Amino acid sequence: MVSVHFWFKVSTSAARPLISVYSDKNEASGSTVSLPAVFKAPIRPDVVNFVHDQMAKNHRQPYSVNKDAGHQTSAESWGTGRAVARIPRVRGGGTHRSGQGAFGNMCRGGRMFAPTKPWRRWHRKINVNQKRYAMVSAIAATGVPALVMSKGNYV
Repeated sequence: MVSVHFWFKVSTSAARPLISVYSDKNEASGSTVSLPAVFKAPIRPDVVNFVHDQMAKNHRQPYSVNKDAGHQTSAESWGTGRAVARIPRVRGGGTHRSGQGAFGNMCRGGRMFAPTKPWRRWHRKINVNQKRYAMVSAIAATGVPALVMSKGNYV
């Protein structure tokens, strides 16, 4: 025998309606049972959405750009007095690349702004009670035909 305890208030005085029991062939068996207490739980779509979003983040894999990307050239600034921006420029001649701006995030071939790092916080911890509350709330929502049909399911 498994006992189930709810951490939110379920009014014991509220009548739990009797519901009919059907077989797998959709025939009434004649017996009735009282509606389980889980269907009287508060329906909180905001909590369900939050927990779902946080749990979905636990499937992500870390990614990042190469730490040397955009810095694999020996560019140096020309300084002031040349009527051009002070961005570092590629050295040399004889190629289209020489004299082009480098390193900056505004330059073609430069590094990105704030390069992505693999130590970003990819996964999320969720309070156990919050997960339980979301689960009970989602189960309670399945007992409301209007909510079920609004999601495109047939009742």
